[in-house]
Amino acid sequence: MGQTLDQGVLQDEVARSLARAVAVANERARREGVDLHTSLINVAEHFAAGETFWRIDYAPRDYLQRRGGDLVIDVGADDGAVRRVLRGQ
Repeated sequence: MGQTLDQGVLQDEVARSLARAVAVANERARREGVDLHTSLINVAEHFAAGETFWRIDYAPRDYLQRRGGDLVIDVGADDGAVRRVLRGQ
């Protein structure tokens, strides 16, 4: 699945910030026991307390057959550090 990124992507600050955040969140999600291949991954940009962060939500792909269990990871847009980890019930 490896792919070389062109200069347009590498020079785009938002693209780099988002890619870094997803990579950090994926690593944390795996440690939390989430199977990335069976998850729907949603990303949204949020702003709170003067800080911008990416909210990355890992939900079950088969949500009709499985209740709850979402994992939400907030990652700082500027530094790529995990800010908060929330697990649904």
